[in-house]
Amino acid sequence: MSGSFIDQLSSLGKQSGNLREAFKQDANRAARYRTTACDITLDYAKNLIDDTSWQALQQLAADSKISSLRQQMQQGAAINNTEQRAVWHTRLRQQDVTGLMLNGEDIGQQITECRARMAALVDTLHQQQYLGYQGNAITDLIWVGIGGSLLGPQMAVEALTPYHCSPVKLHFAGNIDGAVVSDILAGLNPATTLVVVASKSFGTEETKQNALAIRQWFTEHGADKKAIAHHFWATSSNISAAAEFGIEQKNILPMWDWVGGRYSLWSAIGLPIALMIGNQQFNQLLAGAEAMDQHFFNAPFAENMPVIMALLGVWYINGHNCQAQALLPYSHYLRLLPSYVQQLDMESNGKSVDSNGKTLSYATAPVIWGDAGTNGQHAYHQLLHQSALAVPADFILPLKVKHPLKDQHRRLAAHCFAQTQALMQGKTLQEATAECLAQGMSEQQAQALAPHKVSPGNKPSNTLLLPELSPYYLGALIALYEHKVFCQGAIWQLNSFDQWGVELGKQLSGPIYQALTGNSSHSFDSSTTALIQQFLAAQS
Repeated sequence: MSGSFIDQLSSLGKQSGNLREAFKQDANRAARYRTTACDITLDYAKNLIDDTSWQALQQLAADSKISSLRQQMQQGAAINNTEQRAVWHTRLRQQDVTGLMLNGEDIGQQITECRARMAALVDTLHQQQYLGYQGNAITDLIWVGIGGSLLGPQMAVEALTPYHCSPVKLHFAGNIDGAVVSDILAGLNPATTLVVVASKSFGTEETKQNALAIRQWFTEHGADKKAIAHHFWATSSNISAAAEFGIEQKNILPMWDWVGGRYSLWSAIGLPIALMIGNQQFNQLLAGAEAMDQHFFNAPFAENMPVIMALLGVWYINGHNCQAQALLPYSHYLRLLPSYVQQLDMESNGKSVDSNGKTLSYATAPVIWGDAGTNGQHAYHQLLHQSALAVPADFILPLKVKHPLKDQHRRLAAHCFAQTQALMQGKTLQEATAECLAQGMSEQQAQALAPHKVSPGNKPSNTLLLPELSPYYLGALIALYEHKVFCQGAIWQLNSFDQWGVELGKQLSGPIYQALTGNSSHSFDSSTTALIQQFLAAQS
């Protein structure tokens, strides 16, 4: 994206009209700004666009590297150029992987074998035929991971709660805070507990320390080396490190360098999902994602849902100087989706240099935040409606639900649609005054209160409607956001698949940890030194 186009977006943004008037003047606005993919509907009519700005945005997509990078991605080119890696997570949900080769390796065969091993383990656990070191069936599984190795499976497991069919209970251990593992272990029996350590490098500090604590727990309960080897699995690319930890090679599922952590739930990292919903439904999750892939790869940009959502995001960031985006699922089961997309978007595109290392002159990724509706309506929606900030929002609603409380779902839908309408149309001072008078207030009382009831409106939003929250549609929804992020990275000329910014904090934590153990002569800034000293004093 050139500086001149940023200026054009900014100029067009300043000319954006009034949404309430736009709907009055165009009876077909909703139909024109609406598209469908994989039976998911995107209503983007409540956005600050008109024919002029939308044509300019479409031209931006045509002039960008979306098409070329999309083709290179499919061909297995190393579009993650700083790490010289292909980006092939889409292949993991491809049904037919026969003959899929990358750099001379039969990737298709590797994927097939991994799927078969995952499915066999799930079946064995479901049939309660995996016996622990004392001869009892496994009743609990602890998944140890962090970042992409945790957020994806945890979100999907939560989202698909109505599909749970496993006799084995699942526990996620991510944070290095000792309370996490301590609380999990407090209610478990090591003789009936299986542990899966998810770490590509098998060196991530949080994951390794949690795994070591759990292994120590086994030892304290009489498990020997052989028992531990039987109870521990891993998904990793570092076979030697996993083996050194005590995990047998037959219990190690693969991870590939062409799959980034935040794109990995389609791989063996999806094992917790398959465990909870069964292999057949896990395959439906993959099928939904593959369907969205095909839409993204083949639909023209004017109808391409990921491209449309990407352009709208760029429009608000670079044309309207919006620095945040709210993700608002009107589904209790999707309440972890904002956290998942937060990593997907902010880790991918939260950068200030292009793919060649040159400093960018424009903003990129927004701050992603949100929670399930209607909880947010009683918290931060006040800011959305009445503050001077413009925060574009995605509202997500499944049309059908599994639970029997259908009238409550109608009320939930009413709130969802009302929020988008209220953000769009707002409430004028005249309307607020009339409302106060109609409630029996005097003219003086109405004039005093009415300004507090005014909402400026003209706040943009998308509405995504899913037929239902099934594995298939969840897969399609996740892939939609993946491709949206990819398109925005292409427009901003970023490498969306590395994350070098997370390294510095990791590097600095080592010397600080040594200081906290009293084994360091390293010097720090005065603030960090004072914090270390206060921590040490509290431990004595």
